[in-house]
Amino acid sequence: MYKDGMKRIIDFLLSLIGIIVLSPVLLLLCLAIKIDSKGPIIFKQKRVGKNKTHFNIYKFRTMKIDTPKEMPTHLLADPDFYITKVGKFLRKTSLDELPQLFNIIKGDMAVIGPRPALWNQYDLIEERDKYGANNVRPGLTGLAQISGRDELEIPIKAKLDGKYTDNISLMMDIKCFFGTITSVFKSDGVVEGGTGTMKKEEIE
Repeated sequence: MYKDGMKRIIDFLLSLIGIIVLSPVLLLLCLAIKIDSKGPIIFKQKRVGKNKTHFNIYKFRTMKIDTPKEMPTHLLADPDFYITKVGKFLRKTSLDELPQLFNIIKGDMAVIGPRPALWNQYDLIEERDKYGANNVRPGLTGLAQISGRDELEIPIKAKLDGKYTDNISLMMDIKCFFGTITSVFKSDGVVEGGTGTMKKEEIE
């Protein structure tokens, strides 16, 4: 079956090709981050993986080094204060997520799947348990990301993650992949310092 073997092979090949093709872009972003602010280029954060195991997710650092650790951006009192100049561009374009191609190579993540929750996002983890969405490999992008992203309330986000989990297929992954490209170009659902503003009726 697709989700039991072929999906992992496709994920590995796509991420490997992505790293090779995007290597000039990755190098330029590394340089821009280093010039813009003090601190490491790559930001590591503990996230929830398949079957609620933990792993370190990789991102390009978009925030200052004195930002409170292990805290979702929307819970910060003033997110804009902590986000760097280059970081604003990276977050708006989702380019900060590119290092997760290495997470996919390692097997921590898939290209398509529920976005990995922070280890302490207990409300989201609990909601996903209702739909079995914690039992699959988390993704670089997923159904929730093309359906509202930061604007989704947690129960709705978890329900969409469950819908994806119940319907994993090549066609579903293709839909999410190309839907993500469209959303990135439009910056759909990116809400710095806020989440959960989109109600159920708005996505049905």
